[in-house]
Amino acid sequence: MKKALITGITGQDGSYLAEILLAKGYEVHGIMRRSSSFNTARIDHLYNDPDILNQRLFLHYGDLIDPSSLNRLLEKIEPHEIYNLAAQSHVKVSFDIPDYTAQVDALGTLRFLDAIRETGLRQVKFYQASTSELFGKVQEVPQTEKTPFYPRSPYGVAKLFAYWSIVNYREAYGIFASNGILFNHESPRRGNTFVTKKITREVSRMLFGRSKCLVLGNLEAKRDWGYAPEYCEGIWSILQQDEPNDFVLATGESHSVREFVECAFSEVGVEFEWLGTGEDEKARITTLDRSKMQDLTGSDVSSLEVGDIVVSLDPSYKRLTEVDLLIGDASKARSILNWSAKVRFSELVRIMVKADIDKIRYGIEDQ
Repeated sequence: MKKALITGITGQDGSYLAEILLAKGYEVHGIMRRSSSFNTARIDHLYNDPDILNQRLFLHYGDLIDPSSLNRLLEKIEPHEIYNLAAQSHVKVSFDIPDYTAQVDALGTLRFLDAIRETGLRQVKFYQASTSELFGKVQEVPQTEKTPFYPRSPYGVAKLFAYWSIVNYREAYGIFASNGILFNHESPRRGNTFVTKKITREVSRMLFGRSKCLVLGNLEAKRDWGYAPEYCEGIWSILQQDEPNDFVLATGESHSVREFVECAFSEVGVEFEWLGTGEDEKARITTLDRSKMQDLTGSDVSSLEVGDIVVSLDPSYKRLTEVDLLIGDASKARSILNWSAKVRFSELVRIMVKADIDKIRYGIEDQ
């Protein structure tokens, strides 16, 4: 039985990857940071299964800023594969806590690589969760594994340090270490502070009269958005290769935040018009499909009316240095991994909106 160690197992990608590995017959070990409250919501269905917990799934306390904990866990578990998904992953927050972001995202990866070297686990395969934020102020469109990097945030800079640490330890010490340069990938398990989940959650809350207006920053930023479970299959495939390598995973399509908003509202039967310009721009409802709204909610609970302002802008949500356009070329992944994104933009939005509506409808809304 293969053993896998996942950092960030309680996050979006970590939870999906844990499911995938368990289904493939792995013994899965996850690292959690110690806190005063459990943050296991995304893996509770695994955590609460007595046939899985402490049988094939084991959780350990550890932290990427504590080298001794990493060494102890590697010596204890002796994993065949390591998936380093843990990070301070919010780009805007990285401007507020740049030192912590660097400690976790940059030096945390270096500490892990050095722990592998020191413990002598030379046969282990290491996956580093890299990011399309490396490209930042893009130097070419679309972006590939050969596109020059130009990060535009402390998060991107920290991830760039980690990226080159992977390459360096691979070449210097012969460690099997690979980077997955994943473009934005979303799901119902996305954190509430990320723009996609913020949009689908607030749209869903409006249907139930729990919210009046969605407040955003930059509507024009364009991203390559895919479906997280598919990307986690790609993550696994990267470590199944005979040689370490670096791969872009992306859909090859780019859509703006504005398009995401329009698609999300359309999914619930709300059409609107944009009014104003710049920071004063707003969206006002022009049409409501009441029957569609009732089908989705199971009742007529919405207080939305034609003429309501449902989207406004707040400049405080904007980044100090924006990344305007990200669109990836996953040709290398298609050729070597036989991986490609199947879920497209509109289907992704539909999946997320329906999941958020169902959470409210059946009383399991995220707090």
